[in-house]
Amino acid sequence: MTAIDQLETPAAIVDLDRLENNIERLQNYLDSHGISNWPHIKTHKIPAIAQMQIAAGAAGITCQKLGEAEIMAQAGIQNIFLPYNLIGQAKLERLMMLAQQIQISVTADSAFVIDGLGKAARQHALNIPVLVEFDTGLGRCGVQTPQQAADLALQITQQSHLVFDGLMTYPINEHTGKFVQQTKEILEKDGIPVRRVSVGGTPQMWTAHQYPFVTEYRAGMYIYGDRYTLRSEAMKLEQVAFYVITTVVSRPTPERAILDGGSKTFSSDLLGLDGYGMILAYPDARLYQLSEEHGFVDFSACSEKPAIGDRVTVVPNHCCSVTNLFNEIVAVRNGIVETTWPVAARGALQ
Repeated sequence: MTAIDQLETPAAIVDLDRLENNIERLQNYLDSHGISNWPHIKTHKIPAIAQMQIAAGAAGITCQKLGEAEIMAQAGIQNIFLPYNLIGQAKLERLMMLAQQIQISVTADSAFVIDGLGKAARQHALNIPVLVEFDTGLGRCGVQTPQQAADLALQITQQSHLVFDGLMTYPINEHTGKFVQQTKEILEKDGIPVRRVSVGGTPQMWTAHQYPFVTEYRAGMYIYGDRYTLRSEAMKLEQVAFYVITTVVSRPTPERAILDGGSKTFSSDLLGLDGYGMILAYPDARLYQLSEEHGFVDFSACSEKPAIGDRVTVVPNHCCSVTNLFNEIVAVRNGIVETTWPVAARGALQ
């Protein structure tokens, strides 16, 4: 058996008890409100964790990129939602190969994407479910008005091998319900039902039951947690399952320490937070600067300070970005390493 303090640093750690509790907590909540769970695997990128989520009751998983979906399908996941505009012959061919193996649905927010999906589906004689993505404030992808959403839904129904499957957005907010209702009213005139309304966002996940139109929910960070999730109050510190163990490698001044983790460990995500992570044993310390392999910490507000060689445990700002920087995640229970998971979908950006 390997104890956690024997691991080389920096090491990305998952507490298995907390991980399992987080999976169960959200699944039970969504089940109690009749909402399907489609967890987003971009947070962990690990087939074994996706299988845990399925075993707990998830209807399927959500992947952000086609490469992630291919890896999860190879691991035996049979139902995948891919809410991303797929463009170009190469990607559409890969999608069709996947659709011959598993149940997969996708999204579109333009006629261009729908035409590409329709042509590929016809060529392969496959029926592909497509949801229309709409924007309710993030300013990223998505149609801007209910009429645009309805127009795309109608276009999907006019494609011989596409199936209009519903509406999708991220994140859920106070504008979502009005958008969905107005789109439904337009589509009802043409007899087009809206089977699925897919929404997501870990910070908002405990409010899902307040939106009766929601049929499914996509959350990713809920299994791990991070400083961003803590700030949203969607999780408590004792529920955070993911952290990074680092070593103090230098104390150049009485107030400054250098950790053996920099931007290639913690990423450069600030997300409006002060510093790049929270050091558990020194909550008043500031991880204020990163170079590639060095983390700069100001301990001036701490009555006690670590020495060279001491280990410190850091809750990062954004668990999704940090996961993608590590080749493997170490899973521990009660301070003992139970298994090590390769981050199989790491770097699967295409």
